[in-house]
Amino acid sequence: MFGRVLSSVMVVLVAGSFLRAGDIDGTIVVEHKLTKRKVTSSADFYQRGTMVDLGADQQQDPLAFERSHVVVYVEGDLPSKPVTAELSQQDRRFSPDLVVVPAGSTISFPNMDPIFHNVFSLSKAKSFDLGNYPQGHTRMVAFPKPGIIYVDCHLHPNMSAVIVVTPNAWSTKADANGRFVLPDLPAGTYTVVAWHKSAGFFRKTVQVTDERSAAVEFTIPIGADGTVQQAMNR
Repeated sequence: MFGRVLSSVMVVLVAGSFLRAGDIDGTIVVEHKLTKRKVTSSADFYQRGTMVDLGADQQQDPLAFERSHVVVYVEGDLPSKPVTAELSQQDRRFSPDLVVVPAGSTISFPNMDPIFHNVFSLSKAKSFDLGNYPQGHTRMVAFPKPGIIYVDCHLHPNMSAVIVVTPNAWSTKADANGRFVLPDLPAGTYTVVAWHKSAGFFRKTVQVTDERSAAVEFTIPIGADGTVQQAMNR
């Protein structure tokens, strides 16, 4: 009996050790599918030259897909730690279709297909047009300030992606189960933001102390009339 109790205590201690003081540990709850399926014309409809098959969707639980497309970050003037990330063009798709970077970061847009692509954005936060370029080439774009950037291809209307530039280094995407951790925050009061392309922004205030982590849960709702909040103007 004593051995079983001791084992249970050890399990609790080990589980607790994964969350350090100063972490924000969270959960995303999505109860309805939010993303509309995009109908894509066949390649013959708009493509000339080399035939490139459209990449197939991975089989995934629709709600797991929605949860993994929620971006979470902390508002405020905190260290940014810019990075270099990649958003590639492969099988007539952007991969990945959602990139999260802190302000000041740079993104490379390599073309992995044996056809031309023309990556562009008309978003207010950052607009650019990289022109036509072939397989094996890339273009680089810097993102100095926070915002939501919608990315498309002039030559392939099915292609779309989103770049979320966050104000500081404390940002992440939820996993398929809706779990996320924002680690090692200094003690203080923070506004945590959850963003989904179809549902918009959701905010909660949490208190982080040196003694314990903060827990937060976001339920991403859908209205009774089938509408959701607008994410933001493109």
